[in-house]
Amino acid sequence: MKEVKKNNWSMIIKPKRSLLDINLKEIWRYRDLIVLFIRRDFVAKYKQTLLGPLWFVIQPLLTTLMFTVVFGKIAKIPTDGLPPMLFYMCGITAWNYFSGSLRATSNTFVGNAGIFGKVYFPRLVTPISIVISGLIQFFIQFLFLLSFMLFFGISGASFTPNIYIILIPVLIILMAGLGLGFGIILSSLTTKYRDLMNLVGFGVQLWMYGTPIVYPLSELSGNLKLLILLNPITSIVETFRFALLGAGTVNWLHLLYSFGFMIVTLIIGVLLFNKIEQSFMDTV
Repeated sequence: MKEVKKNNWSMIIKPKRSLLDINLKEIWRYRDLIVLFIRRDFVAKYKQTLLGPLWFVIQPLLTTLMFTVVFGKIAKIPTDGLPPMLFYMCGITAWNYFSGSLRATSNTFVGNAGIFGKVYFPRLVTPISIVISGLIQFFIQFLFLLSFMLFFGISGASFTPNIYIILIPVLIILMAGLGLGFGIILSSLTTKYRDLMNLVGFGVQLWMYGTPIVYPLSELSGNLKLLILLNPITSIVETFRFALLGAGTVNWLHLLYSFGFMIVTLIIGVLLFNKIEQSFMDTV
C-alpha cells in the first residue's frame, strides 16, 4: 500500500467560536492588504472627479466661508476673539477626520459584501484601512489650515500657538479610535437594520452642532455646557483649537473621559463586529 503523505498547510482557516476570538497577529500579517485598501480608497474616491484631490481643500474652504457668513456675520456668534475663518476652519479640520472615518466605516459590511463573499481575510482590515486612509485627507487639510494661519499671522491677526501642539498626534489617535469604534458599531447594525444607513448622515450632521465647531465652549453655561461636555469629541476639538490658536481650554479630565469613551466604544464595536462577521452574509 502506498503511504499517504500529510499536507503541510501554510494556513488553516478556522471558524470563530467566541466573541473574544480576535487575532491581532493575523491582522498584522495582512498589513500589505491594508496598504492596498488605502490606495484603493484614495484612488477610487477621486479617480472620476474633475478636480481630484483639490476637493480636500475646497470642501473645508467652502464650509468655512458658509459658517463665516451664517454664524459669524448673520448670527454674530463670538469666536473667542479669533478671526472667524480661522476659528471655523480649525474646528472643521478636526471634525472632518472624525466624521469621515465614522461615515466610511459605517458602510463596511454592506459596501464590501462582494469582496467578503469571495475571499478570506480578517474583516477588521477593511475599517482599519479606511481610518488610516482618512489621515491623508486630514494632513492635506491640516497643511491648508497652517497656510491660513500663516496668512492671518502676516496680516496681524492675534492668535498664539503653544506647547500643547505636541498633543495633536494624541488627538488624532482619539479621533481615529472614536471614528472606528462608532463606525464598526453602525456597520454591524446596518447589516440587519438597513434603514439605519439613511440616518447616519443626518445623525453625524446633528452631532456636529453638538460639538463646539461653530461656537466656543466658553459661551455656554449650566446644563447645556454639561451636555456638550458629555460629547467625547468636545474636549478633542477644544484642545486642538487651543493648541493651534490659543483659544479655548485644555482640561485633562475631559481628555481622559474621551480616552475612556474611545476604549469602551472600540471594545463594544470590535465584539459586535466579531459577532456579526460570522453570519452577516446571510443578511446582507
